[in-house]
Amino acid sequence: MLRRVLHPSVRRRPAGRAMRALTALLAGVALLLLPACSSSGGHKTQKSHPASSSPAPGTPGWAKGMKTVTEDKLPPEARRTLELIDKGGPFPYDKDGTVFGNHENRLPKQTRGYYHEYTVPTPGSRTRGARRIITGNHAERYYTGDHYQTFEAVVKK
Repeated sequence: MLRRVLHPSVRRRPAGRAMRALTALLAGVALLLLPACSSSGGHKTQKSHPASSSPAPGTPGWAKGMKTVTEDKLPPEARRTLELIDKGGPFPYDKDGTVFGNHENRLPKQTRGYYHEYTVPTPGSRTRGARRIITGNHAERYYTGDHYQTFEAVVKK
């Protein structure tokens, strides 16, 4: 086995100190860049429907602080999904009615099993697409057109 021998006049600095300094530097750079990043990758996405930017008077408590949309402003496929939810089905997708985990934490925090998801069909898509209605145990309804990146509280007109 070969062993590297250093001259006695060469002092070795502990690698730990250098690694700590490098880690601190990289963490500082990351913190400086963090505000410039966004979940959309810096691209603005178009909305497929208009929504109000602030809750209207009479907005239910569960929707306060969120963007809201009235049922009549949702895409027709979302309105049809809401009708199916109200009737209790039948639903076109096996995943409809399953527990929504809220792993992205974009909806108010609740215990597991509180939220359920339903597919909003996307015309021309061969998959379930990105659109969903999420329901809560107390009649809350949320719409996402971008697969859980953003939500709007669905309120009655």
